Amino acid sequence: MKYLITLFLIVQAVLLVRSANAQANNWQNSPNNWNNSINNYENSPNNWQNSPNNWNNNANNWNATNGVYDNRGNRIGYETQSSTGVTNVYDNNGNRIGYTPAKQ
Repeated sequence: MKYLITLFLIVQAVLLVRSANAQANNWQNSPNNWNNSINNYENSPNNWQNSPNNWNNNANNWNATNGVYDNRGNRIGYETQSSTGVTNVYDNNGNRIGYTPAKQ
């Protein structure tokens, strides 16, 4: 029984370390970097360029070229690029769900 508990704790520790390593561990990729931050107006849905109310980002615009789609072809959001080079990914409601840091 002690062996099983020890094995379980070791496996949990390994999983914890792996999940920590999967996070952004580079300042360039970090959400705490101002260029990547949601608090930066350039990345905010309050910026007209990023707003779902902007026709270029709107799910009802069949000609929009910045749509993000799931594997079934359903539009799940859109992406925009800030002036700093960060690509922001939003859901159709304008909630930021991810980003790609600027290339350096």
